[in-house]
Parts: sequence; structure tokens; C-alpha cells
Amino acid sequence: MNTADSGQIIKVLQERLHALNDLHLTLKHAHWNVVGPHFIAVHEMIDPQVDQVRSMTDDLAERISTLGGQPNGTPGALVDGRTWSDYSIGRAEAIEHLGALDLVYTSVIKDHRAAMETTETSDPVTQDMLIEQLRGLELFQWFVRAHLESTGGKLSTRGATSESAAAGQAADQARTQP
Repeated sequence: MNTADSGQIIKVLQERLHALNDLHLTLKHAHWNVVGPHFIAVHEMIDPQVDQVRSMTDDLAERISTLGGQPNGTPGALVDGRTWSDYSIGRAEAIEHLGALDLVYTSVIKDHRAAMETTETSDPVTQDMLIEQLRGLELFQWFVRAHLESTGGKLSTRGATSESAAAGQAADQARTQP
């Protein structure tokens, strides 16, 4: 691989490193702030997600180093490098956190897929790693969505464009279900 290609891949991987560092902190935040009747189920569902996402960040950082880069996982670098806002839900019912986390996962997965596509011809090793990470991220989103979907297949967060809107829609659907 030439230096220009590895430099581009390092940049893409650093962006993914920031996103997954943010995701694991966001998941832990939700884990600490979830309340309500489904507290224990959601609280315990989130911890394995945190652990696996943290493992993904390690893989990303090691790949950056392998390609000759210097991974930067400091809080300041994360804040400076990210292109999204902080998670907006504090102490809230489990269903509200799940609604917001659905949107978080959607965004992370979309950007991870774009990163995977950029490595398709230049670095199949990195692409393979990103594909494996997508497998885990999509599985976790499925776990979240299982709480948000009706038996008819309607997703309560459909059409939501913000975490607070998704949280509200999820809570509204939960209140109207028998």
C-alpha cells in the first residue's frame, strides 16, 4: 500500500475511532441513567455492548498503528474531531433511552458502512475489520429495536430526526400499547 492510501485510511479509521469511543461512552451513560420498569433488562443488555464496542476501538487503534499512524484517543481529540452533538438524554425511562440509542446506532452504522466502502479497493484487511464491526453494531441495534418494534413491524422511532424526538416517540408508543 502506498503512503497516500495508508494516510487516507488512517484518517478514516481515526474518525471511526472517535465515533466508537463516543458510542461506548454514550452506552455507558445510558446504562447509568436508565430507570423504570425495564431498568434491569436494559441496564444488563447495555454492558456487553459497551465491552464489545470498546474492543472495537482497540482494533481500530491497532490498525491505525499498523498502517504507520498514531491513534489519538484523548477526550480533547474526540471532542475536536467529532462531527455530531453529545447524546441528549439524561435520566430517563428505558424505552426513551432505547429510542434515542436506535438513532445513535443508525448514525454510527451509516458512517461505518461509508468507511467500509472507502477501503474496498485500497485495503481489504481494513475493510474486513470494518465488516466484522458492522456485524456487531447491527446486532446491537437489533437488540435495541426489539424493544421498539410492534408485532406488526412498525418501528416507534420511524421518522425521528433527533434523539429527543425518538425518545418521545418510543415513550408515546409504549404508553398506548395494551
